[in-house]
Amino acid sequence: MTRYKVILEYDGTDLIGWQENRQGPSVQSLVKDAIEQFCGTRPDVVGAGRTDSGVHAVAMTAHFDIDSTYDAQTVMRALNFYLTNKPVSVLDCEIVPDDFNARFDCVARHYKYIVLNRGAAPVLQKNRVYWVPRKLDIAAMRHAAAQLIGNHDFTSFRASECQAKSPVKTLDRIEIIQNGDELVFEFSARSFLHHMVRNIVGTLIEIGLGKPYDIPQILSAKNRSAAGPTAPAAGLYFIRADYL
Repeated sequence: MTRYKVILEYDGTDLIGWQENRQGPSVQSLVKDAIEQFCGTRPDVVGAGRTDSGVHAVAMTAHFDIDSTYDAQTVMRALNFYLTNKPVSVLDCEIVPDDFNARFDCVARHYKYIVLNRGAAPVLQKNRVYWVPRKLDIAAMRHAAAQLIGNHDFTSFRASECQAKSPVKTLDRIEIIQNGDELVFEFSARSFLHHMVRNIVGTLIEIGLGKPYDIPQILSAKNRSAAGPTAPAAGLYFIRADYL
């Protein structure tokens, strides 16, 4: 048995998310299909994160086991061959120790969320950004974002179906970078609650539009209804996972 670590890039537009189920194609099911076509077995594929339907990934780390040992480059080329014309690609592959776990060994996860802030609707970036036509107050959003950094109970930014044992997380970084009409929200933490990034972005956008949301009050309320709406999945990207 040999364990392989892969780095995946994917467009989540037409996928049901990371997790395999019977409702449609997922990142996990497409990679499993490719492995099965390559070597005849269908191992579990464990990812560093479980992205939702419509969410993209620049570099998602995952691992799986194959009964036989193949050169890592052979595995990467084979999987990419069977993933041809699929919205998933293998960027890198390496053989790792049997105890490596893409999910539990991860010490930090990084996401970005892209907002297109202009009057004209996106054409080339459709399904890859959140279009906000009204001008946003970036300074107000940055001030609010700074108050979310650190260790907090993020219940107010947690999806009702979240399965995390605790709502307390440490948010290491939020940065809002302006690049022309684009605003890129960058997030870093060891782990995130379900919809946490999208709920934070949705709230920050409301603040940028002049809505009277107060971050300390939202946090202390510990109630999802106290925060703003959930931003659409299309603007969210898993950037990378860090390991020691």
